[in-house]
Amino acid sequence: MKRTIFILLITALFTSYTHAQDIGLPAYSPNDEIISHSSYTLKYNEQYEQAEWVAYRLTDVMISGNVNRTDNFRTDPDVDTGSASLFDYKGSGYDRGHLCPAADMKFSNKAMSESFYMSNMSPQRPGFNRGIWKHLESQVRKWADDNDEIYVVTGPVLKGGNFTTIGSNEVAVPDKYYKVILDYKEPELKAIAFVLPHQKISGNLQGFAVTVDKAEEITGINFFPALPDNIEESLESSLDINKWSFKPYRKSKSSSSTSSSTRCNGITQKGYQCKRMTKKENGYCWQHQSQFGGG
Repeated sequence: MKRTIFILLITALFTSYTHAQDIGLPAYSPNDEIISHSSYTLKYNEQYEQAEWVAYRLTDVMISGNVNRTDNFRTDPDVDTGSASLFDYKGSGYDRGHLCPAADMKFSNKAMSESFYMSNMSPQRPGFNRGIWKHLESQVRKWADDNDEIYVVTGPVLKGGNFTTIGSNEVAVPDKYYKVILDYKEPELKAIAFVLPHQKISGNLQGFAVTVDKAEEITGINFFPALPDNIEESLESSLDINKWSFKPYRKSKSSSSTSSSTRCNGITQKGYQCKRMTKKENGYCWQHQSQFGGG
């Protein structure tokens, strides 16, 4: 009984908080280079010429879009120190591995195009990028579909250094990658993280699931510093695999039909998704702005 009351209290506190403001970004210092694009935000690490983390909100509406891949890989003009370039990857044998996947940005032409900035890429072995990493990306979309919206933080594990590099800009080749997923809406609050070795993997995803606390220990990143301490501790210290459905996302036939407008991604003051329709590329009607990455 006491445990039930505690969970209800945590849920109430969490809901009140998230309705008042967004979840916020992972921890960073004033001197860090934080880049906000229309639908994702990243912390760029000049030493390793890639993002240390990429954070974004992912909704069921976003993944049901019909925008095609642009494949317009290019340097990121917003990185003051200069991002990695296409030439760094040429002939290296490594894929330009997306951190924020292009398939997560199919709701907007602008968001899709921005997903191909080189600041959103990391050198990945083909067997990894086209294998378990792709499978995990699809799994995350399934969870966005299951839960209406989730919060995703992803990137390479750059803690420790001393990496192999490619290209004239010496882009680091990480040994591990991570994804952290937070479901911060009722009725069931939960979090899960994955840390994957950078290699071709034949095992299932469940074997690489860890608590958020463990992912923070491995990466050195505080993922949700804006959450109230009691909620952060409760979500990050526990992991229940049974709360997550391990089936890759499959786009339904009904969602593949083209439309000139989509439902706004904004959240009302009562915590519900806005019911207005919008034709804006950023996925928000005039009353709302993107909670992650700007408008």
